[in-house]
Amino acid sequence: MKFDKSMVQTTYQSPLGPMILAATDKGLAGLWFEGQRHLPTELSGQAGSWPRNDEHPLLQETCRQLSEYFAGRRSHFELPLDLAYGTEFQQSVWQALLAIPQGDTASYGEVSQRIGKPAAVRAVGAAVGRNPISVIVPCHRVMGSNGSLTGYAGGLERKTALLKLEHALEETLL
Repeated sequence: MKFDKSMVQTTYQSPLGPMILAATDKGLAGLWFEGQRHLPTELSGQAGSWPRNDEHPLLQETCRQLSEYFAGRRSHFELPLDLAYGTEFQQSVWQALLAIPQGDTASYGEVSQRIGKPAAVRAVGAAVGRNPISVIVPCHRVMGSNGSLTGYAGGLERKTALLKLEHALEETLL
């Protein structure tokens, strides 16, 4: 993915480890756990990084809402999102993820049905894995077809913790 060079970033200390937040003029464009798979090159040390701006109003509001979420006081986020850096297909998958309510999960097959591409299960999986706005665009709510925990760019331990926080895991899966 090619991101806007004018993005700014800050960090957030979540209970699951440090997170990197990035925003454009249009909205929140990135939220990654430090060291997770698929970090933008701007954050991996392979390219110039985005300037840090701890005073950016949207980044501050995102940190506030994340704190409420991790404290169990927020079930959905109210933030402008900038998902423009994915393909049209990826954006359709990410929009479908936003429709999965807290406390619920969906399979990759169900997501592919929701976007009208029932045969695109693997492509949906790839788009879910490339979700640039972790937690807020809830890719952690996507499970295997048999209800099993499957890949998560931030690690399965974090996926499990997020689903426990949201009361979305059956005891048999723990």
